[in-house]
Amino acid sequence: MTLGPDALARDAAALVEVPSVTGAERPALERLAEIAEALGFEPELYEHDLEALRGLPGYPGEETDRRELLGLTVCLPGREAAPRLALDGHVDVVAPGNEHWRHGPWSGAIEGGRLHGRGSVDMKGAVVAALHGMAAARAAQRCEVVLHAVSSEEDGGLGTFAALERDDRFDACLIPEPTGFDVVCAQAGALTFSGEVSGRGAHAAMRLEGESAIDAYIGVHHALAAHEREVNAGVEHPLMRTLELPYPLSVGRLEAGEWSSSVPDRLSFEGRLGVRVGETLEEAEQALRAALDHLPVTLAFSGARFAPAQVSPTHPFADRVIAAFSESTGHRARAVGVPYGADMRLFCERGISCVMAGTPGIERAHAANEYVELKDLTRLARAIQRLAETYTASADTGTLPGRG
Repeated sequence: MTLGPDALARDAAALVEVPSVTGAERPALERLAEIAEALGFEPELYEHDLEALRGLPGYPGEETDRRELLGLTVCLPGREAAPRLALDGHVDVVAPGNEHWRHGPWSGAIEGGRLHGRGSVDMKGAVVAALHGMAAARAAQRCEVVLHAVSSEEDGGLGTFAALERDDRFDACLIPEPTGFDVVCAQAGALTFSGEVSGRGAHAAMRLEGESAIDAYIGVHHALAAHEREVNAGVEHPLMRTLELPYPLSVGRLEAGEWSSSVPDRLSFEGRLGVRVGETLEEAEQALRAALDHLPVTLAFSGARFAPAQVSPTHPFADRVIAAFSESTGHRARAVGVPYGADMRLFCERGISCVMAGTPGIERAHAANEYVELKDLTRLARAIQRLAETYTASADTGTLPGRG
C-alpha cells in the first residue's frame, strides 16, 4: 500500500473533530477504530478494570474524574517468531482554554497546508500517521507492529500503564510525541504537589491583629525557587544538561482569602516538581519536603507521578529510529533530552527499549490555535513505515541504563 498524504490528512482531521478531553476519550477511540478498519485493520476496542488498576504496584496516579478507561489496539502481523514493535500514542487532550480560536478547537480545519484543532500536534495527528505508516508497511512483514492508542496520558499515563498490564511482550517501542524529529532518549520526571499555609484572620482595618496567609506564603515561594535552582545546578545527564531549564518547578494555582475586607487565614497552592534523570520519585519528594521543613507549610503529593526515564543514545534501537527519521526528513536526527514527563518511562520501567520521536510543534501543544504541518505528518508516517519495514530485534540487546 502506498502512503497517501491526502488520505492521511483526511483521517487526521476526522479524529481531531471529535472532542476527547482527558476523561472522555470513548468517542475519539471509536472514530479511530473506524479509521483503522477502513485501512484494512481489525482494531480491538476494550475497557480496562479501573478499580483493579488503582490497586496495582506502579499505579501512576490520575487527576481527572474518570468513570471508564478505554484503549484501542491495532496490530500489523509479522512472520512467525518475528520481533514485536510497539507504537504508543494518546488520544486524550487538554481542554481548549478560554482564548479565542481562529478555527474552532474541534474544527479539524485544513488550511494552508496545516491541520488545525486541539490534538492536531499533541498527538491525534501522530496517532493517525502511525496507522498510515503501518498500513504502508503491510507487505514487509519484517516484524509485528502493535499500536496502542491510549487514554489518560495527560493526567499521568494510566492508559499506557493499563495497556502494558494487558500486554508488555515487546522488544521496543516508539512514541511519536512532537519532538521536532529529534529522538528523545531522556525524559525528566514530574510530581504534582499541593500545600497549605495558615494565618490568623482579622478585619482588614485591623490587619495588625491578624497574620496574613499570603504574607506567610511569600517565604514558601522563595524557598521553592531556591529549590529549583538547586535541582538544576550541576545537571549530570549530558542530554539534559543542554536544556535551558531541565527540571522546572512551577506553582500553577493559588487560592487565598474569602473577603476583601478580611486578613486571609488560609492559602492553598498546587504545583509541579521536575524530577531528575536517575532520581527516584521518593528521593525528589523527600528533597522538596526538606527544602520547606523550616517553613509553616503542610505539603502533600497526589495526582500524576511521572518517573524519569532514559535509554542510551547509542542503544541499537535509538540508532534504528535515528536512521529512519533521518531518511524520512532528509536531516540527521539528534538524540536529545526533554524536560517533561511522558509515557516513555512506563516502557523503560519494564525493560522495553523506548524512545520518542515525532513532528515539530511542541510549543503549540496545550495552546490556543494548535496546528500541525501536514507535510510533517507525512514525514512522520514515512519514518514509521521505514522503521516497521526494517526493524529486527536481533541487535537490540543493549541494556537500559537503569530505571527511573
